[in-house]
Amino acid sequence: MSADGRDPAGSGLGSLAVLDRFLLSPDALLPARIGAVVTTRIGGFSTGPFGDAEGRAVGMNLGLQVGDDASCVRANRDRLQRVLPGPVHWLGQVHGRSVHVVDATPARPADVPPVADAAVTTQPGQVLAVLTADCLPVLFWAADGRCIGVAHAGWRGLAGGVIEATVAAMRERSDGARIEAWLGPAIGPDAFEVGDDVREAFLADEPTAATAFRAGAAPGKWYCDLYRLARARLAAVGALSVGGGDRCTLLEPETFYSFRRDRITGRFASLLWIAP
Repeated sequence: MSADGRDPAGSGLGSLAVLDRFLLSPDALLPARIGAVVTTRIGGFSTGPFGDAEGRAVGMNLGLQVGDDASCVRANRDRLQRVLPGPVHWLGQVHGRSVHVVDATPARPADVPPVADAAVTTQPGQVLAVLTADCLPVLFWAADGRCIGVAHAGWRGLAGGVIEATVAAMRERSDGARIEAWLGPAIGPDAFEVGDDVREAFLADEPTAATAFRAGAAPGKWYCDLYRLARARLAAVGALSVGGGDRCTLLEPETFYSFRRDRITGRFASLLWIAP
């Protein structure tokens, strides 16, 4: 336990990371009541492009809409659920900015998730989740541990304001508490090549976003730094403590799924909860 009352392991996070090899630990100093994990592509039952880097049937694909055998995905989700403190709230992600508020365990079946790209809760024991395979997962928490949020932030979501929407929803439920964040594994700045349309989408709102782009090999192509873009937007809404942002899904095939690298591939999850 640190001097400010925080648990670097994140409310049982350390024991979870040891329990199964398919879990990674965020490097942020989480409030004592908050737990978080990020899955990898290893530790489940999926095979082929949804398996490990060699295609073996140990893949931890958690996405139901990517072409994998649904029975394998459900088995993977069940295995993950067994090491979590409560029900996982999956989202129907559409690269937007809608925020789903989790007040209690939902009545809808898990296979019919709410259409949203972010979620927030103040309820202990409810596990928030986002699925990614290059897009940026962002985990948020109030510094006092009263409220948490997650966001699926690919370039469309970032440009559309999903970070701002998530922080606003959290502040409504935490009396304006200080918000902190952690940037999960995403495609890195040396691998994410985009066109003029992506660059212009950011510069239209904030000209200083130009620092997150460097010229690619061909005219009209740019390497985009999602982490830099996210940090700038988090700073603009007053999130002064931001961790993570140092992995590249495309360049780590043994650990992460990557749509840009493989096209047909699975999804890993970033999960966050308040301890029950």
